[in-house]
Amino acid sequence: MTNGMDFIERKIRITARAEKIFSLLIDPEKITHWMGIAAELDPKPGGTFRVDVTGQDITSGWYESVAPFSKVVFTWGWESEDTMVTPGTSTVEIVLTEEGDSTTLQLRHSGLPELDRDSHGMGWDHYLNRLMIVATGGEPGPDPWKV
Repeated sequence: MTNGMDFIERKIRITARAEKIFSLLIDPEKITHWMGIAAELDPKPGGTFRVDVTGQDITSGWYESVAPFSKVVFTWGWESEDTMVTPGTSTVEIVLTEEGDSTTLQLRHSGLPELDRDSHGMGWDHYLNRLMIVATGGEPGPDPWKV
């Protein structure tokens, strides 16, 4: 089912401070606790965003903006020949809003072709759940999507 837009959105509330969640989004050693097996991240405008998500599927792009503890924007695409979403063709914007002892994370992934929205939505649902577990001090266990 399509919404007629070129994006997907997700909004979750995490019982953790924005500072902790932010570090899980920009630190290459911390991001792999919830998504991917290896990461090359340079979180500054124009810096590299590259994550080996499964051992077979690699996403890459560059950071467009980074506002400590509140917002990260980076381009996204797959390094594979059989995708319409190639590096730099879509954009992920994550906004963190701290409210007391919890933080609302709002993700908007735009520039997605209609055929890829559902699969990216399922992917973000999977990884945001794992992020929530890690941010609250839990262990998400092995990622079943890793090769």
